[in-house]
Amino acid sequence: MAFDIEEELKKLPAKPGVYLMHDERDAIIYVGKAISLKNRVRQYFQSSRNKGVKIEQMVTHIQRFEYIITDSELEALVLECNLIKEHRPKYNTMLMDDKSYPFIKVTVQEDYPRVMLARQMHKDRAKYFGPYTSAGAVKDTIDLIHKLYGIRTCNKALPKMQGKERPCLNYHIHQCPAPCQGYISKEAYGESVKKALSFLNGNYPLIQKELEEKMQAASEELEFEKAIEYRELLNSVSKIAQKQKITSSHMEDKDVIAMASDQEDAVVQIFFIREGRLIGRDHFCLHIAGEENPEEILTTFLKQFYAGTPYIPRELMIQCEIREKELIQEWLSGRKGQRVHIQVPRKGEKEKLVELAMKNAQMVLTQDKERIRREEGRTIGAMKEIAKLLGLPGINRVEAYDISNISGFQTVGSMVVYEKGRPKRSDYRKFRIRGVKGADDYASMEEMLTRRLSHYENYPDLIMMDGGRGQVNIALKVMDAVGVHVPVCGMVKDDRHRTRGIYFNNVELPIDRDSEGFRLVTRIQDEAHRFAIEYHRSLRSKEQVHSILDDIPGIGPARRKALMKGFQTLDDIRSAGIEELASVPGMNMRSARQVFDFFHVDKQ
Repeated sequence: MAFDIEEELKKLPAKPGVYLMHDERDAIIYVGKAISLKNRVRQYFQSSRNKGVKIEQMVTHIQRFEYIITDSELEALVLECNLIKEHRPKYNTMLMDDKSYPFIKVTVQEDYPRVMLARQMHKDRAKYFGPYTSAGAVKDTIDLIHKLYGIRTCNKALPKMQGKERPCLNYHIHQCPAPCQGYISKEAYGESVKKALSFLNGNYPLIQKELEEKMQAASEELEFEKAIEYRELLNSVSKIAQKQKITSSHMEDKDVIAMASDQEDAVVQIFFIREGRLIGRDHFCLHIAGEENPEEILTTFLKQFYAGTPYIPRELMIQCEIREKELIQEWLSGRKGQRVHIQVPRKGEKEKLVELAMKNAQMVLTQDKERIRREEGRTIGAMKEIAKLLGLPGINRVEAYDISNISGFQTVGSMVVYEKGRPKRSDYRKFRIRGVKGADDYASMEEMLTRRLSHYENYPDLIMMDGGRGQVNIALKVMDAVGVHVPVCGMVKDDRHRTRGIYFNNVELPIDRDSEGFRLVTRIQDEAHRFAIEYHRSLRSKEQVHSILDDIPGIGPARRKALMKGFQTLDDIRSAGIEELASVPGMNMRSARQVFDFFHVDKQ
């Protein structure tokens, strides 16, 4: 859904909060705080203000922004610091020694998983444990897991690379079973990974018992070196278990959940608090029936959200009591492996956090409703306007056609598709006109429409031609020939090449230039023209490059390809010396001389 910055600026509240700027890839590139979000965010888009080089550059990359309202500027400051630390935006000033908490990452998505240290969590289907406060403790834990369970430390792509290199030192010192050689099956290796995951989940007593038994057995067999090795491993496990208990006892993790609703939709807002810090938030939209109350909405959300999330905090703070609280607590506790509490704060800081989540939920609900209504006006509403103008019962799918050529060179056609007022690019089609010589747009359009309407179905509700009576008559002629009947209109332009009306049933119908229907017709016409021009330009560029290189005597396909790889443009090839041409892989002095002479023969 398009983000209209000018419209969104008008809706900014005059309240304290934090704002987040997103670029074209939707990455967060800047986080800031404000006493008044309305005044501060608007300043970035005012051309009269002296913003400085960095901010000027940042503004050119902003595609959308979002914000979180707070109760005070101090709260906004704390939240800003946490979000900057979490997201590390490109255009924020960052401390070089800023501490980041490490995670332990298990690449369970791989055939032969690895255990490694990671500084950030990514959506890559791996399992993450942490964050931990000590990088040293994480490294010790990973080293211990490698020794205990024989987990590989290499980054080879297995099983693709199996047997292609010799096993490393870890195999020879009995710390890795060499899956790189196929010495251990995928299933057996997987069992070791399961044990490692159990260890990371805090199941220390099991491995401690196993190590004690192995140490005792080695001692009884008089294998004292092995016994000492098991004892050292047992001590390492005990230390890590103790460290984990200390770290966990000081962590304060909770989710703050609140919602806002109207007769059709609801928005649930979650604040994620980790180690006592608000590190982020998210919101979720639900379609509801008008009679659903907050209790029912929250109950439904808790069940759906926590059935899929990989992490459940020890406490959930919600805005109102729910009837199934005890049952849901029991279910969540079973999933987490320890007691989970659902609380409804009545006073103090916790109550304020829930109220803050409610305010943000209401803000998102209002904002999204307005945006959806505006977008539907631009798309579905515009389609309804066009259908009403043409006297059609309704329009869902529209196809538009255009022809492009330069003096008859490489004539091409384009077909663009709009469904429910939006472009459906997967259905776009390109046509290279084969049976028409010279610049004959009517004949070219006839060939393109014949090929389209004869070879595949899924016919549109309306065909739009880039022109008036002549283009429409060509389309009607083709449909009569192939036995297909679809309403056809022409997008008529004035002397300045601007859309002025629609030609339909032998009449030019005027259309309100300020209507969404008119704007949609213009967008469709421009898109068909752009798509045809783009295709023609690409063919023309390829034809020009290949036609010149094809004419060089003694230069075959392989050397033509080598030249195009070795030089960025045709002008670079033309201006290169013999030695430079010969240095290209695949070329030699003889072929370089032939290329050089071809381009410089007139100068000799």
